Amino acid sequence: MTWIPVLPDFGLGCDVFAGFVTQQGESLAPVLDQVNTLEKITDDIVGMLSGEGSFLESFPNRERSLTYAGGITAIFYGLAVGFVVAGLIVLTLG
Repeated sequence: MTWIPVLPDFGLGCDVFAGFVTQQGESLAPVLDQVNTLEKITDDIVGMLSGEGSFLESFPNRERSLTYAGGITAIFYGLAVGFVVAGLIVLTLG
């Protein structure tokens, strides 16, 4: 690795590949790789909020699967709540 000494009295240097000032002999490159992986995952999670697009771990040609699943779930819960309300009305009137 190539280091540029920044504060040699304290053992600090600039990692040329990562571009960060760290203690000489320690590189932040593995940490940056993990941060890049986490950024991809968080972008994927935020992308799920729209319901469109392809996701990191999905099969091909399933771009609108979350939209359909959300619609079916909304219909199910709408019917369930509607039947509960209708049942309460029938019980109170009858």
